[in-house]
Amino acid sequence: MKILLGFLLNMLLWLMTLPVWAQSGEKLYKTYCAGCHGEQLQGSSAPALIKNSWKHGGDKTSLIKTITQGVPTTEMIKWENTLNTKEIESIADFIVNAQQKPKKERQYEESFMVETKHYKLKVERLVTSGLNTPWGIEFVDHNTALISEKSGELTWMKNGKLSDSSVKNTPPTYAQSILGGYMDIALDRDYTKNGWVYLALSHNSENSLDAKAAGMTKIVRGKIKENQWQEEQTLFQVHDSLQVKGGTRWGSRLALDKKGHLFFTIGDMNRGEDSQVLTRPSGKIFRINTDGSIPKDNPLAGNGQFLQAIYSWGNRNAQGITIHPKTNSIYATEHGPKGGDELNIIKNGANYGWPLVTYGVDYSGKIISDKSEKEGIEKPLTQWTPSIAVSAIDFAFSPKFSKWKGNLIIGSLAFQELRRLVIEGDKVLEQEILLKGYGRIRDVKFAPDGTLYLLMNAPDQVLKITPMNE
Repeated sequence: MKILLGFLLNMLLWLMTLPVWAQSGEKLYKTYCAGCHGEQLQGSSAPALIKNSWKHGGDKTSLIKTITQGVPTTEMIKWENTLNTKEIESIADFIVNAQQKPKKERQYEESFMVETKHYKLKVERLVTSGLNTPWGIEFVDHNTALISEKSGELTWMKNGKLSDSSVKNTPPTYAQSILGGYMDIALDRDYTKNGWVYLALSHNSENSLDAKAAGMTKIVRGKIKENQWQEEQTLFQVHDSLQVKGGTRWGSRLALDKKGHLFFTIGDMNRGEDSQVLTRPSGKIFRINTDGSIPKDNPLAGNGQFLQAIYSWGNRNAQGITIHPKTNSIYATEHGPKGGDELNIIKNGANYGWPLVTYGVDYSGKIISDKSEKEGIEKPLTQWTPSIAVSAIDFAFSPKFSKWKGNLIIGSLAFQELRRLVIEGDKVLEQEILLKGYGRIRDVKFAPDGTLYLLMNAPDQVLKITPMNE
């Protein structure tokens, strides 16, 4: 008996020491690929892998080449320095085999319960079809919300259901595959009186869908009357010469403060060095007045050689921004490279370091900077390595969630997580994972009645969250 137990123990220890490639291709796929291509290969921030037409080949040999070498001018990075040959072959086998299986219709429970530190949460799936990569959600009242979609649509959700028709005559947008398109939306603080809706969208002067065409984020506002987009005004648009070809990290989030300022983010567009160049828009956080004029106390105001709307720089790809309702401090989250996602307090004229300092490395494994701190560079409140692909954020001051008062609720894309952060001053004291594995969380929003809503990608849906024991 002792001999048998000893043999089994040795076998277990041997299995634990097997190299990573001995794992199944499915497990490797879920670890390294699902965050972008979807748990069921259905596509998300990256294209679907269940399809009939492949631009770079869908056979095993082509897949191995693509995984190993990446695809230039896209976010498909080289994995040869992260995964070995056996691991890559295993993932390719899994993808090829998945092509041959009959497609199954997704079936989700309409609601489910989740236990957390303070609450038992009821999670309801309000919308499970009809959305096309939704990006931002804003509530007009507790029953009605406006949703932006990457494809260039503004859609109403009323009483938990999508409206039959989207808003008409909305502005054209530059959208190539998963890149560009409509991004965040925001409502004016006096929306009930003036009706202004703010929109971030990708734009190019040619309105081209060609991947080689240049584009840049544009900020507009308009009013929706009789379900028609009207009275559009352009608030921010750079000269055509500053548009970027093949940009892959667009941003973009919006936030309005109590003083009539509109903050918006623009990602580094895969041009890291531009984040430190004050004549270029990439890798910055901007502040303008809601009519598009430049606030007099902007750090570059009055200096015509720079972009005077810039508020901070060195921000790699800020995908979350919110303003604390009590302190008025501006909080933003940004994607790092491979490691080093950050949460920052944004200050007027501050430099946040990208790519001079970083906690991460390039996707290839190459060192970007040997420094994570430097004099004159703002330090993050916290950073996440490995990257969780931190996204939208919102502060909890809801009477429905009194035990979360003042906590920051954040979403993540790659890790598919909803987290609660306890913050005191410039310190993050605690983090709790509230949800995990239900999809990529694109936006986080407390409705006027205090209910928490999540806008999801892969699958595209809207989740409603209420506490059962408040």
